[in-house]
Amino acid sequence: MAFTCATGKHRRPSRMKRGTARAAGVAALTTTGVFGALAAPALAAEPAVEQTGLTPVITIGDSIADEIDAQAAAQKQAADEAEAEKKAEEAAQKKAVAEAKKAVAEATKVREAKARAARAEERRLLNAYVAPISGSYVSTGYQSSSSLWSSGSHTGIDFHASTGTSVHAVGSGTVVEAGWGGAYGNQIVIKMNDGTYTQYGHLSSIGVAVGQTVTPGRQIGLSGATGNVTGPHLHFEARTSPEYGSDIDPVSYLRSHGVNV
Repeated sequence: MAFTCATGKHRRPSRMKRGTARAAGVAALTTTGVFGALAAPALAAEPAVEQTGLTPVITIGDSIADEIDAQAAAQKQAADEAEAEKKAEEAAQKKAVAEAKKAVAEATKVREAKARAARAEERRLLNAYVAPISGSYVSTGYQSSSSLWSSGSHTGIDFHASTGTSVHAVGSGTVVEAGWGGAYGNQIVIKMNDGTYTQYGHLSSIGVAVGQTVTPGRQIGLSGATGNVTGPHLHFEARTSPEYGSDIDPVSYLRSHGVNV
């Protein structure tokens, strides 16, 4: 005959019941995560950042870190190369500008030197004088007396020359007469840069025109025997005006300008 033990407040649970309750409690704790948090923290559910206010720390593997480092190094290298290229371009531009300035300065110096040389040559030509016929000599002097001349005396000097000998302008000036001159035959009169005049007579050929400028030594015609002459030669006069009768001593005139006659 089985006996049943009545339950009541005054009775403790049996051993079996206590064990069953303990097992049920452990199961409940495991199910809710409390036991898991205490027994195995790695498996416990982590609370959200909003709940804790803490910043989570993420741990990555070595291979990923190496890859990130490699990317960073590559980016730095690319930036360094770009900076070096930029500096090289800037240096090249500065060099090009400097070379251009140097070229301009050198070209300016060359132009200035040429301009100075041209001015010096111009001054030389303004002041330079030559004999009207190269390698010749005076065959008839100034103011020589003879019935051959209407004034009774020679108004110029004669240079010995055969027909066709080159006749040169004695200095720089402008042609004011070029053509027939009566007793002078074919003649040329030049107004010199110093304001005086020179005349070349008895020419066989005239090689310049009125208004043309000439320089020392420029061929202006050929000697001959045109006009009132006894033979070929060059009649040369120095004058204060283009007109006949304003003659001055041509030998003194040429010598005053450095010409040895």
